[in-house]
Amino acid sequence: MPTSYGFLSTYPPTRCGLATFTSALVRSLATQEPDDRFGVVRVVDVPVTTVAPEVVAHLQTQAPGSHGPAVKALNSFDVVVIQHEYGIFGGPDGKQVLEILDGLSVPVVVVAHTVLAAPTINQHFVLQRMASAAGAVVTMTQAARDRLLARYDVDPSKVVVIPHGAPSRGATGTLAPGDRPLILTWGLLGPGKGIEWAIDGLQQLRSLRPLPAYIVAGQTHPQVRLRQGEAYRTQLSQRASAAGVSHMVRFVDAYLDDEALTRLIRRADVVLLPYDSRDQVTSGVLVEAVAAHKPVVATTFPHAVELLSGGAGVLVPPRDSAAMGAALHRILLHPEWSAGMAGAAARLAPAMLWPEVASCYRSLVAGLLADRTPVPG
Repeated sequence: MPTSYGFLSTYPPTRCGLATFTSALVRSLATQEPDDRFGVVRVVDVPVTTVAPEVVAHLQTQAPGSHGPAVKALNSFDVVVIQHEYGIFGGPDGKQVLEILDGLSVPVVVVAHTVLAAPTINQHFVLQRMASAAGAVVTMTQAARDRLLARYDVDPSKVVVIPHGAPSRGATGTLAPGDRPLILTWGLLGPGKGIEWAIDGLQQLRSLRPLPAYIVAGQTHPQVRLRQGEAYRTQLSQRASAAGVSHMVRFVDAYLDDEALTRLIRRADVVLLPYDSRDQVTSGVLVEAVAAHKPVVATTFPHAVELLSGGAGVLVPPRDSAAMGAALHRILLHPEWSAGMAGAAARLAPAMLWPEVASCYRSLVAGLLADRTPVPG
């Protein structure tokens, strides 16, 4: 019997991780079961017109009462999947989402993209209320599940780990003699990404021939641009010049579509995630890098520790440019070590590809709906 899915999330053409995630999940679910029905209530800051046929309503974060039409639209589906980040909904710490939950009469799956180790009282309240109202809560790592159970008093039977999805990028090219090795970081840019430490670490690579190139691809995060403009990118350029590595660094100031990003990832010899945070329990970029069988150098944020400890990458302390440079130097100088990491990544990749992830969501929803169906007397 066909199933109808309602989603509450940001959505393209919005350019953010949640929008990309939801779009990919909807596409994958629809591919598996064409008779199923899908609708998205798109979270927006201001009124917009959207041509995507699957967008059935909007939730305006700045408009009191906007939740009414959103709830009505979502209640027309068999199940509702809510993508949760504190920053996308209206009200203090996104408290607006609780108005949606209070009005829903169908089963709810909450996908917790962020589980903070030290939340404020209100952040704790919002996520705990969401988990209490949901029929199931999805985390993308075991670390996030453990944190949710330990700090938010959530029923363990509700919490399911389903990996963040990634597309299949296809075959990657091999480095031809004379080609410059490529180190790649991508994603929305802003303080906390740790790019400054990566730039300092490049000084250890200046003796390598051919000279490696470091590409930092991505626009400045919209919220950062509103507050600070392009100050962070400018500081990074100045830092590269001061470190004597500006000829090794290239900034791609663009939000890359999937085709352009695929080309770039295929070219990369190593992916570098130099993030400052020790709190990050989910990284879509990390999952995409591993799913593409790329060696990874990452700081010790929880998702990286969980995913790379089996050999798919190298873990380094945050803000340790010397350790980053040393790890990159060894990977680029020793192809056999890089090949070993790529092999470990290849073993992890199948569970992260979107078809498998969509199947996990489908099974979860089927279980929720089966529990709700009354047994004939």
